[in-house]
Amino acid sequence: MKLSQFKFKLPEELVAMEPSYHRDECRLMVAHRRSGKIESGLDFRNILDYFDEDDTFIFNDTQVFPARLYGTKEKTDAKIEVFLLRELNPDLRLWDVLVEPARKIRIGNKLFFEEDGPMVAEVIDNTTSRGRTLRFLYDCPHDEFKRELYALGSAPLPRYIIDKRPANEEDMERFQTIYASKEGAVTAPATGLHFSRELMKRMEIRGINFAFITLHCGLGSFDPIEVEDLTKHKMSSEQMFIPKEACEIVNTTKQNGHRVCCVGVSTARATETAVGTDGLLKEFEGWTNKFIFPPYEFGLSNALIANFYHPESTMMMTQASFGGYDLVYKAYETAVKEGYKFGCYGDALLILDD
Repeated sequence: MKLSQFKFKLPEELVAMEPSYHRDECRLMVAHRRSGKIESGLDFRNILDYFDEDDTFIFNDTQVFPARLYGTKEKTDAKIEVFLLRELNPDLRLWDVLVEPARKIRIGNKLFFEEDGPMVAEVIDNTTSRGRTLRFLYDCPHDEFKRELYALGSAPLPRYIIDKRPANEEDMERFQTIYASKEGAVTAPATGLHFSRELMKRMEIRGINFAFITLHCGLGSFDPIEVEDLTKHKMSSEQMFIPKEACEIVNTTKQNGHRVCCVGVSTARATETAVGTDGLLKEFEGWTNKFIFPPYEFGLSNALIANFYHPESTMMMTQASFGGYDLVYKAYETAVKEGYKFGCYGDALLILDD
């Protein structure tokens, strides 16, 4: 398919800048893949109406860390945004980062993160046009270093939110799923943000199973696609782990004819990376750069829930792969018409295989 097929007009006021007051009170739309039926005007808590005992939800338990820092360049006092991507070497305090504005930052420059404070970093390499390798000059035990570094950071909200408002203390809690446990993400698996403790308890009481996998969400999903031919777009790699326990839960559910629901496109990307030709989930530890766009036949799940996302986004393309282009595009048109919210803090679309 072509990039231009995923264009639509998204009014600015429909892009959510804040999370719902309660996690599970966003709006929900349900699209039925086979019948083509669309149900709108639902509450997220209505998701329980579509699942039964012994169905399984697959969650991404990656944990977001406070990746966005602001420092000043030595001598000039120019304000520099430093976005932490991943730690390269704990012993040497080496980090892969993005800097903005990148034109001001060269190898050998030092960045200061507190006035008269101990946190200083030196640029030791250029990796991409905006990418740099930093060595933090902070002599202390690693746990203390990480604690001090993260204390300087803020929630890594998407650029479209940060351009409108700064991150606040509440964002660091709300831009995180309640079941997050494996640190490594620089953006949240957004659909999981809608699951509250109360909702998950109700799911548990109903007999619904939970399977947890890990995909450390990077910024690749937000990179603009710059080619019309989608087969030429390359996704950035993300680290992922599929444990044996998750495989056992998911495969038992599938073999017994019950529903397997992927929570979010990151979960779908991870499970489709690790599904075998027999349609069963396999243990996996490594990296994936899988880009799912139509036409694509899913090998594992028969339900997918994900937020409504921006035009031409890879997330929308994954949804269209699962539900069919025409149905998902119609759902997006309905969402715009009925004032659903879009983005990481937006409303949700459940696609069912019926």
